[in-house]
Amino acid sequence: MIKKYLFSLLVGAVAMQANAQYDYAVTPIPFAQYEASSANLATQDDRCSTLIPLPFAFDFYGVSYSEIVISTNGYIDFRTSSAGAPSPFAFSQTIPNASFPVKNSILGAYSDLNNANGEGTITYGQYGTAPYRKFVVYFYNNSFFACTSSKSTFQMILTETANTVDIQLIDKQTCSSSGSGRTVTGLINSDGSAGIAAPGRNTGTWTAFHEGWRFYRPNYYTNYTFVRCDDDADGFQTFDLNVAASDLSPNNPAAISFYADMAMTIPLVNPNAFVNTTNPQTVYAMGLGMVKPVTLSVIDCSVDADNDTVASADEDANLDTNLANDDTDFDGLPNYLDNDDDGDLILTNVEYVFARSTNGALSLLDSDGDTIPNYLDNDDDGDSILTFIEDYDGDGNPSNDDTNSNFVPDYLENAVALGVSNFATEKEVTIFPNPASSILNIDNKSTEMVSAIAIFNINGSVVKEVKSSTNSLQSISVADLQSGVYMVKIQLDSKVLNYKFIKN
Repeated sequence: MIKKYLFSLLVGAVAMQANAQYDYAVTPIPFAQYEASSANLATQDDRCSTLIPLPFAFDFYGVSYSEIVISTNGYIDFRTSSAGAPSPFAFSQTIPNASFPVKNSILGAYSDLNNANGEGTITYGQYGTAPYRKFVVYFYNNSFFACTSSKSTFQMILTETANTVDIQLIDKQTCSSSGSGRTVTGLINSDGSAGIAAPGRNTGTWTAFHEGWRFYRPNYYTNYTFVRCDDDADGFQTFDLNVAASDLSPNNPAAISFYADMAMTIPLVNPNAFVNTTNPQTVYAMGLGMVKPVTLSVIDCSVDADNDTVASADEDANLDTNLANDDTDFDGLPNYLDNDDDGDLILTNVEYVFARSTNGALSLLDSDGDTIPNYLDNDDDGDSILTFIEDYDGDGNPSNDDTNSNFVPDYLENAVALGVSNFATEKEVTIFPNPASSILNIDNKSTEMVSAIAIFNINGSVVKEVKSSTNSLQSISVADLQSGVYMVKIQLDSKVLNYKFIKN
């Protein structure tokens, strides 16, 4: 049943890998602190560290880096010229901006900090096992320059292979006397022309507690990726390239041929049982007017790469042997690298629970009985309100919301929300761009008519409603909405589709 549920997701997952790009998107993620074997950074006011080597190469805005600089004002700088230099502490611009004083940087919680009193620490270190390591920079209890009683605690996490940036705002307080309290959480490129902030976290005065954000690049992977478990630890495995053909051309997989070289002169003799000769190895798919590199990789599945308690071998949710094409929540990370597989802000290791049935057998917890286990289900109680929307207090943790005080979290109790019949998860309608700043487009690819569109804020209130009767592209103005995460409910003739989008 899981295979059936995920079949419709595969086409979208493959489409996301169609073209490489260097523009980032941002999405909320569950709060999760990381512990790492760490080294202490000497802290001075408004100062950048010496060059710090990374344990792995990291791709940032299309450039690979092997070393970084850490500023005591709360950011990671990829410019080697910043090493040992003073760190800017005053700024008023929102990002992106060419005049922003910091460039080519990850802005964890950039503000006018001063930990010279030694009350807090700045540490950095490595977490996990290659090729899925994380480099964690941890600002703990750092004071603001003019307010030693106000503190800032947060982490910046760089992930190997996926090249994502996670920022965990553990307890970010504020101080209006230090740089007018201005803080920004986001990314900015080498000349300031491109940048992105978490919703509501661009330059301004704000506080945050137990809040997580992921910065990633949609369509980042230029190649089609095929990842298999290494059964005998020799680095080689048999690949059925029909899996790749079905993903690349779902309607006509027979049209895809595979070659050993980019010039397409050496066809693979037995593509349905191809054994790699190097790890990784690139072969080439051709057909229907395209040529697509196909990267074959063999990994050690005894390593739980995302530390979510689900064995890597079990994260092949569609059971086609390819771990890389299972991305249940469309966040750009395959499930075996994602600690929140369904994108509902509840960590997978919390949802991956075995319930005991009346006959004593163990089965994965499925609260709403829809045959989709909770850790792959973004609506755990089947009430048509996505789990992340049931975070009514907005703290990034739906598990502590219990509006009727019966000791059952709202996301597990459908009685606390109005049910909607014929709820479906098929991706029959697409919304773009996402994030959106002024216009949100609704593209109906189904055979049914769209009768109504409603946009809800994170508290579940309707902020925009459009009556409709069409099966063509529609454009909705969202310029008047505040920055943040929203839910879009689209009513078709026989079903309701729900989507998440970010207004920036």
